[in-house]
Amino acid sequence: MSADTRLEELGVSGLGESDESAFSGLAERHRRELHVHCYRMLGSFEDAEDTVQETFLRAWRRRETFEGRSTFRAWLYGIATNACLDLLAKRRPEPATGGEVLWLQPYPDRLLDELPAGDADEPETVAVARETIELAYVIAVQHLAPRPRAVLILRDVLGWPAKDVAEALGDSVNSVNSALQRARAGMREHLPAERQDWTGGEQDAGTRELVRRFTDASVATDIPALAAMLRDDVRCSMPPTPGLYVGRDAVVSDWVESGFEGMKGLRAVPTSVNRQPAVAFYLWRDGEGAYLPLTIDVLRVTGGAIAEIVTFHDDRFPGLGLPERLTADGTGPFAEQSAPE
Repeated sequence: MSADTRLEELGVSGLGESDESAFSGLAERHRRELHVHCYRMLGSFEDAEDTVQETFLRAWRRRETFEGRSTFRAWLYGIATNACLDLLAKRRPEPATGGEVLWLQPYPDRLLDELPAGDADEPETVAVARETIELAYVIAVQHLAPRPRAVLILRDVLGWPAKDVAEALGDSVNSVNSALQRARAGMREHLPAERQDWTGGEQDAGTRELVRRFTDASVATDIPALAAMLRDDVRCSMPPTPGLYVGRDAVVSDWVESGFEGMKGLRAVPTSVNRQPAVAFYLWRDGEGAYLPLTIDVLRVTGGAIAEIVTFHDDRFPGLGLPERLTADGTGPFAEQSAPE
């Protein structure tokens, strides 16, 4: 008998104040998947963490509302969705001109690996789950109004029936269906046109080779080599810093103007973020005698070229499980490389 089934038989509403630890233990089993759900809704890793905590508090305080008509897991999802909507109503600004999502944060693959495995007989579920955590999808979702956003995620990502979505959101089925139509239209507008070519997180040999060449050219600050790997319509952004550059010429001009070509003493660590290839860059600091975090580039590769680069600042390194420094004295990942002259 599963914990959810046992809980339904006992009745959450019958739990007393002394049973909070038992309730928390059952809720904790769903923490990672609820966190990913809130991340899709909010686009921010940190906001998702806060919202999951709020979800658990609300669930405990409202345990008498659990009547067993759905699973405990689904009940938690409903509370989490409404907690996200409440947060969005309080403070979420509209996307900046040009489609920037300045509050966007990356999600480490090592934490995504904690999600329950998809059913073996439902491979489509696994592919959809991977595609819907990639940055392009998360960015597109952020352009939707909050309620259609919630409906889209509950219906198309989680696969809930319209009736269950309506009950969770306190809406009618007709309202839910209307919101879903608007949300799907909005996603078609903001998702990349070549999304059907996405690999769902799997990197083939060609992608791995492209990422290797991108890494080498970046460390060498070889702008011509980097430019040759970009699609004509490549997009680059660096949340939370404003600025969205679209097209190879605009991206290369920004690199030149920023002085990237003259930067020396770079090292790189390959990683993966949001089920996409990523490269973390470190810069040599004489005062520290080490390479310290600089930025991390998350890449979207389509058709053998780089279609998008989302760059995050060094404050994201700890959450992504990246080293806090690389040394040149035999204790870091690049011990064989000497410090710059």
